[in-house]
Amino acid sequence: MYSGDSAVPDDDPDGRCNRRGKPRFPSGCSERSWRLKVRRWQIWQFYDGKAGHENQSRGLIEALARLQPITTLMLLPLPTTKALAGLIYDYLAGWRDLPAPDLLLGAGHHTHLSLLAARRVRGGKALVLMRPSLPLQLFDLCLIPEHDTPPNYPNVLATRGALNRILPSATLKSDRGLLLIGGPSAHFAWNDANVCQQIAAIITADPVTHWTLTTSRRTPSSFLEAFPDVSNPQLTVVPVTQTGPDWLPDQLACTGQVWVTADSMSMVYEALTAGAAVGVLEVPQQCDNRISRELDRLTDDGWVTLFTDWQRDRQLHPLAQTFCEAERCARWIVDRWSVVRWRWRENWFDAATAQ
Repeated sequence: MYSGDSAVPDDDPDGRCNRRGKPRFPSGCSERSWRLKVRRWQIWQFYDGKAGHENQSRGLIEALARLQPITTLMLLPLPTTKALAGLIYDYLAGWRDLPAPDLLLGAGHHTHLSLLAARRVRGGKALVLMRPSLPLQLFDLCLIPEHDTPPNYPNVLATRGALNRILPSATLKSDRGLLLIGGPSAHFAWNDANVCQQIAAIITADPVTHWTLTTSRRTPSSFLEAFPDVSNPQLTVVPVTQTGPDWLPDQLACTGQVWVTADSMSMVYEALTAGAAVGVLEVPQQCDNRISRELDRLTDDGWVTLFTDWQRDRQLHPLAQTFCEAERCARWIVDRWSVVRWRWRENWFDAATAQ
């Protein structure tokens, strides 16, 4: 909201500011009625159908919505030939009648050409999540996790892990625990029995805590069949098929202890963002890779505790600080790209409502 000491905007065509830079209010109008208005942003989100990419995009969009009025339009990426045609000929009939975008957002390789084609045909700024397959200089902003070793370019912002929808929570309960189970990946193998043994040791060591276990799309069907403690009164099992998009954020908002299998770095960062004490269930590593190196860094810096380290004192240590990367990135974008105007009694949004 405007205060009388704020700087005068450059666009004051009606002479509403006096020589000292303070607004000259119309007759019968108080300073309280004079508002700093923030234009609603139109965001085009390109969605490739992958849940992990959608989670990152939604995390950033929701963080932007907490700072800035927005409207989001979700679009599927164009076929490669059509996107290239848009880039070459500056024309795409299907997008002519859509509201012009301020921000074009995409996560995943299949969205990149569509982002650039949309910017050429309809304008706006192209923002890509994760390291793109195309040259970084083609995009207005690239949000790249630190473990992907982003270069020090003006249009690159390094992030702690992938963005997510989680917010730091002030209502974490120490007697509630969450077990997040991933599965085999390109970087990690899998062993049902070994993971089950680690979980059994954790539950046995803490009889006060009630644990909720959930799986992921990569979890082998054999895991729950091999799990011996399904009937344990300390444990509730919720398969991924019984969870919705808001299930995990709701759980993390009130869970004080979280264990995540080492293959699931995105869930590690979601738990850290919530502010929970985070432990890592160990699974066989295929080879030295960027994910394992990132996990080593988090362990060395005290952010997470490996199961082998936990066995020494049977304690998960609370975080000394928290962070929210989606919020940080959203503030970076708004601070640099906001389109702010001064208007009198026009149908724009009051900045106070965006706080």
